[in-house]
Amino acid sequence: MPDRSSLAHKVGYAVRHPDRVAPYLRRFARDTWLRLRTRNHVDYYRAVMRSDVTEKSPDAAVGSATHERWLALGKMQFDYLVEHGVKPADRMLEIGCGNLRAGWRFIEYLDSGNYYGIDISPDILVAAQETVVRYNLQHKLPCLTPVHDLRFAFLPDEYFTVIHAHSVFSHCPIEVLDECLANVGRIMHPEGFFDFTFNRTQDKEHHVLREDFYFRTETLVELAEKHGLSARFMDDWEQRPHKQSKIRVTRTP
Repeated sequence: MPDRSSLAHKVGYAVRHPDRVAPYLRRFARDTWLRLRTRNHVDYYRAVMRSDVTEKSPDAAVGSATHERWLALGKMQFDYLVEHGVKPADRMLEIGCGNLRAGWRFIEYLDSGNYYGIDISPDILVAAQETVVRYNLQHKLPCLTPVHDLRFAFLPDEYFTVIHAHSVFSHCPIEVLDECLANVGRIMHPEGFFDFTFNRTQDKEHHVLREDFYFRTETLVELAEKHGLSARFMDDWEQRPHKQSKIRVTRTP
C-alpha cells in the first residue's frame, strides 16, 4: 500500500476522486472532535463506533457498505478458517466481534458454548445480540462481552484453540497490538493459534486520521517474537478478495 498519509497521495487522490473530498473533510472534523473528547485510542474508537452505528448502520460500522458485502466478508473469514482445520469442538475467541459479521457463522458451526466474542463497543454488541436473534442461534449459547483493553485478565489460561481478529488491528496503533500479543499467549491453548489481519505496507509505517494504521510484516513478526510467540505471514490469504493481509501466531514450543 502507498503512504496514504503523505500530502502527495492526498492531493493525487483528491484530483482523481473529487466526489470523496467532502466526505473526507466531514470524517476529519468528526474524528478531530471525538479525539479531543477522549483520553486514549480505545475510548476514541469506541466513540467512533457509536457514531457509525447511530448515524449509519451496524454493518457500516464494521466496514461493510452493504448487507450483501457484510455477508460476503463474513463467509470469506469463515471459509478460510474451516479450510484451515477449525472443527466444531474448537473453542473460539473473536476479538472485535462487531455485529457478528463472521461470528454468527461460527456460532452456528461450533458446539454450543464454544464461541466467545469481545468488543470495545457496547453499541455494536447490542447489534450482535440482534444478529443472534435474527439467525435463531440463542440455543448455541454464545458469550458476548464488552472490554476496555486486551489484557484478557478475566479469561482462563490455555483455553481457546482458535483466536481470531479481523479488521481490528488495522484500526489500532502498535501499542494496542503490543498489549494483545503480551497477553494472548496465556489464554491460547498450546496447540491453538491466533489469526489477525492488518493493513500491510512495505514502505514507511503510517496512519490516516488515526483510524487506519499500516504496518510492515517484519514489525509485527518481531513484536510477536518479543513476547515469546511465533508468527508467520499467511500467503494463501492474499488470494482472497480482501485488501488486508493476515498473520498467524502460535505459542513457541
